Amino acid sequence: MWTFHNPVSIHAGAGALARLPDILYTRRAIVIAFPEAESLGLIDRLRTLLGSSMVTVETDVPSNPDVAWLAPMYERLWRRHPDAECVIALGGGSAIDCAKAMLTRGATGRFDDLLMRPDLASALKREHHRALIAVPTTAGTGSEVTPWATVWDQARATKHSLHLPWTWPEAAIVDAELMLSLPPSVTLASGLDALSHALESLWNVNRNPVSAALAVSAARAIVHTLPELLAQPSRRELRERMAVAALQAGVAFSNTRTALAHSLSYDITLAEGVPHGIACSFSLPRVMELALGRDAEVDAQLLSIFDATHAGSAVARLTAFLEGLGVSTDPARYGIAPEQWSQRIEQALRGARGRNFIAAH
Repeated sequence: MWTFHNPVSIHAGAGALARLPDILYTRRAIVIAFPEAESLGLIDRLRTLLGSSMVTVETDVPSNPDVAWLAPMYERLWRRHPDAECVIALGGGSAIDCAKAMLTRGATGRFDDLLMRPDLASALKREHHRALIAVPTTAGTGSEVTPWATVWDQARATKHSLHLPWTWPEAAIVDAELMLSLPPSVTLASGLDALSHALESLWNVNRNPVSAALAVSAARAIVHTLPELLAQPSRRELRERMAVAALQAGVAFSNTRTALAHSLSYDITLAEGVPHGIACSFSLPRVMELALGRDAEVDAQLLSIFDATHAGSAVARLTAFLEGLGVSTDPARYGIAPEQWSQRIEQALRGARGRNFIAAH
């Protein structure tokens, strides 16, 4: 038996941003955006579309927003704009995760409520949260169609995964025209994050036929499109193809969660500052070696993605793909000594994401 569930209303295609006023309707909204959104003219576009419905704008969201930065913003927005019914997130994973952290109003009005109360969902009534409309400007995060938000805590060298019934976005607007200005480094990291989402949802104990079909389609598209896009970043049809692939991967892992490669990545991002998309993708060939041979159907799906006839060929092609994009697959390049690798894998397999890996059981 299996189930598939995703409640996000998806509006996609060139010019999809124009649907935003209809989706927001008469509600008042807080806009949370990436720092360059103002200089790129995107905030002015939102002002034109939304008018007085846009009650305030926050555009200073850093990469991997930390608890120490999020807490004052959370408390300020709930104090100054308690009647805003919606948050519009414009940006990549950091902006959307930040927006998710702004949705829920705790009893004390302090950000600690979200992190210290695992029973928060049952303690709150539905009127204590805002709705979320996610407008991704990168092709990779998947956060626009998933309920999870990663909250980093550098002081304690850890991360929190915020997940409440209402942290699912109400709607996602996927407009590849918003991605044309992405620099190569972000195009690469976000694209590899999407590839990781696709593969991780395949070698996953929670996979189902729908998530698998989406994942295979996404992974094949990314492998064939990302190198070409990096060479020709202004081609709209390539941006559109990557946007659709990243969306498919996001919907796939919205039902499975991620697995071993993501579990390995978090400490690397915390300790070494490696961008998330690189940290969760450099290990994919090594993780695929562990996955192959565990399930015949998964093996066939993985081989089909890389047009391979046997396991060794699939691993070699994935390795060549990453190395060809300038991404080393050597753990030593990310601060992991060879003798530590097996220990890292054993530790990651015991984590919440690692236990989703088909070789963990």
